[in-house]
Amino acid sequence: MKKKIFHSIIGAVMTVLILSLAVITGFLYNYFNNTQTEQLKTELHHAVIMINEYQEDYIKALDNSTYRFTLISSDGTVLYDTKINSTEMENHLGRGEIEEALSTGEGSSTRYSSTLTEKTMYASAKLDDGTVLRASISQKTVTALLLSMLPYIIGIALLAAIISFVLAKRMAKNITEPLKQLDLNNPAENNTYDELAPILSKLNKQHKQIKSQRDALQQKQNEFEQIVSSINEGLVLLDEHGIVLSMNTAAKKIFTADEAIIGKNFLTVDRTPKVNKAINDALTGLHSSFRILRNGCEYQLNISAIAPENQRLGTVILAFDITDKAFAERNRREFTANVTHELKTPLQSIIGSAELLETGLAKPEDTSKFISNIHKEATRLVNLINDIIHLSQLDENTEPATETVNLTEVVNEVVEVLSASANKKSVLLQIACEPLCLKGIRRYIYEIIYNLCDNAIRYNVDGGKVKLLTYKDKANTVIEVGDTGIGISPEHHARIFERFYRVDKSHSKETGGTGLGLSIVKHAVQFHGGKLELESELGKGTTVRVII
Repeated sequence: MKKKIFHSIIGAVMTVLILSLAVITGFLYNYFNNTQTEQLKTELHHAVIMINEYQEDYIKALDNSTYRFTLISSDGTVLYDTKINSTEMENHLGRGEIEEALSTGEGSSTRYSSTLTEKTMYASAKLDDGTVLRASISQKTVTALLLSMLPYIIGIALLAAIISFVLAKRMAKNITEPLKQLDLNNPAENNTYDELAPILSKLNKQHKQIKSQRDALQQKQNEFEQIVSSINEGLVLLDEHGIVLSMNTAAKKIFTADEAIIGKNFLTVDRTPKVNKAINDALTGLHSSFRILRNGCEYQLNISAIAPENQRLGTVILAFDITDKAFAERNRREFTANVTHELKTPLQSIIGSAELLETGLAKPEDTSKFISNIHKEATRLVNLINDIIHLSQLDENTEPATETVNLTEVVNEVVEVLSASANKKSVLLQIACEPLCLKGIRRYIYEIIYNLCDNAIRYNVDGGKVKLLTYKDKANTVIEVGDTGIGISPEHHARIFERFYRVDKSHSKETGGTGLGLSIVKHAVQFHGGKLELESELGKGTTVRVII
């Protein structure tokens, strides 16, 4: 604005200066031209009077005059000229001023030189003897006059420009300085030009309106952010170019992003072709739904377009954590397959032995062997069914009455039951139990200790050791069972407590068991609000720690 004012002032000053020079020059030129014309006619009139009276004596006296005089006969022949030899001059009968003087008594004309830098004014009068006396004078044209005055005009223009520059700069500053001091945040409090009052009043009204709308928008945005931040599902909003507009806390955790992602392309977070294709498809109106794995968890992604009134403005990505659901589905499938297998194997053995006995194909001396096999497999089936029923009861999360459980008594009961199987494998049971009591379900505590010790014996080496400890760790009660058995490799640690999961299925047939013992332990510990810790190294043994 300051530049515009400055340029406007300079332009106005220079325009006025040029116009003033033009007007003054034109006025003065016309004034002097008219004055000189009058003087020329006066001089001619005086000369006519004198010639009429004194004839040739006065004509010769005109040689020293400022004006040029020419005496011409009625036939146009030049009789005398004060500046040039008359014999060298052509006939002047065709000259305008001569013809006019011969016909009316007086005449005048103006002629310009070929360069247009000089003009000659002529005035003529008819004498008493019929001849014509002509007076003339040359003067510069406007163009020549301006050219002669050009250095002075340039000097005046430069001086005027310098003065105008200084004054324009000062005036522009004085005009714009109050505008710079305007407080647009508080338009009503400004004290400046009266002409700006309507604008400032309107600005003040708009400022209040914008502030009100901004506060309302900010409130809605805060409410939206609080809502989306509190939900467990991941929510990502993208514009039509794939730029992240919003990403809640859950989504940042899923895609391993931070606040810096806002305003960047979603490709900087996830370059998975499947996700990128789904985002592009959403902008064409297609909805996508699929599962992905992130940070060890499984998520269901729903990707669709943001399309109010069929105008696709962007994309919304919803991520649901279905890890537990997927885990439950997998467990259910595996559980069904494992139960079928575990039930089918002993039943086939029972049916085979029974068929041999029924058909009489079994030798009399082998009868007791087949009967023992039927009893063994039937017992295995009963144990398996009991474990399944037990797990189902734990899954239902029913809460039997709690009681104060004496851990020493439970440990002794377990040791007494497992002593035979330990002696059979020459496994030494070492007991180191502090006299502790625990608030809980006695049957579940028994299952925890029994199954841990039973596994420690089953998967131990001949002549190995099993150490059972119970102790207090601050406010926690710890049950620890360690063995010197075959151990578990690290890749199996995460799944060892799943139902029917076996590290070595071929070896498990030799050791027996239903494959549900550690799963029962896990659920029983969770029922008591405790946690499990596993330490195991292949070939060196395993230690399981229950902390309640």
